Amino acid sequence: MKIESFISDNVKAALKNDPPGEWMPMLPKECIRLSSGYPDPCLVPSRQIKEAVANLIEEEQDLPLHYLGSPRIDVLKKQIQKRLAERGIKVEEEELLITSGACQALDLIARVLVDEKSVVAVEAPTYMEALEIFRNYTTKIINIPIDENGLQTNVLEKELRERKQKNLPLPRILYTIPTAQNPTGTTLVPERRHHLLKLAGEYDFLILEDDAYGELSFEDSPLPLKSMDTEGRVLHVGSLSKVVAPGMRVGWIAGKQAFISAFAWFKKDLDHPFSQASMASFLEGIDLQDRLKTLKEVYREKSETLIKSLEKYFPECVTWYMPSGGYFVWVHIPGMDTSELLDLSLDKGVSFIPGKYFFLNPQDGTEFLRLSFCFEGQSKIVEGIQRLGKLISEYLNLHY
Repeated sequence: MKIESFISDNVKAALKNDPPGEWMPMLPKECIRLSSGYPDPCLVPSRQIKEAVANLIEEEQDLPLHYLGSPRIDVLKKQIQKRLAERGIKVEEEELLITSGACQALDLIARVLVDEKSVVAVEAPTYMEALEIFRNYTTKIINIPIDENGLQTNVLEKELRERKQKNLPLPRILYTIPTAQNPTGTTLVPERRHHLLKLAGEYDFLILEDDAYGELSFEDSPLPLKSMDTEGRVLHVGSLSKVVAPGMRVGWIAGKQAFISAFAWFKKDLDHPFSQASMASFLEGIDLQDRLKTLKEVYREKSETLIKSLEKYFPECVTWYMPSGGYFVWVHIPGMDTSELLDLSLDKGVSFIPGKYFFLNPQDGTEFLRLSFCFEGQSKIVEGIQRLGKLISEYLNLHY
């Protein structure tokens, strides 16, 4: 039997890309994990979640364990609607779809709206798993660079204008992480947010706003693009993975009802009723605003520790963006292949993610790397940066 003959042509094309998770390094024992985009283990509310689950089962017995699940599933949707409204995003029930994390949301959007003829615009660099998803549906992906102020909307406008003049297809979707971007930690400034929305209307494309880190800004959180959207062009994707627990797999899409209906059609019953009911039960018992305040304080302190360590232990030629929130710092090391550096670094017990995985064209990321300050404690962050800085200095002294 020839298995390939049973696989559809579009899937065969997708399988030619790198496998999902190729970017994740194999970690040696006791490795200092500056690669992991995971919450600080001390901030995952395991005890409170345990209590919430116990209360849920005590009150509802078997209900949360059935296909249709607990009435708290509807409560969860209302809780998310309320939180979105507090951030300026007012959506009706039929304009919100609960998903199994943000990645299912991205995949549903790509599955419904993108085909091999569609052009998708992405930031450069961008979230590597989003790239993996879009590559499953189209090869027509274009890059728009970012800087310390986020997506360079003037470059986007130039690209759109030139494509229109040359009668080339315009993007159907622009994917952006406007707040505390992954991997750079930068945030799109207000004037560029307005410009981006103006361009979406002028050139008739949708904006896929990935707001995974939107509530982890170290300063006042900027208005989400969706809250500024007067035409319904923004599909807002959010998640509780970064502010509660990633293993709960609770995310959402907020958008026009016609879009949400189409996404729900293909999502079908691929829900996690027990997880959603447990999350609703957990949220009932906490002050989310107070929790967010704590998260921001802890992650701000850890980011400052990492930055101070970079200043102390890295060579002067190395530069980075100051993170505005989230989990990450984006580092540029001129003249160094960070994939080679990773091999050396893992031998010394420190991990990071090489920059090539965040670009459509991997060679564009050769001299970059992403560091995470979210997972490890502050002493480990300092130790990891000290080891890494020594390796970089030795490498540059040897080669230049």
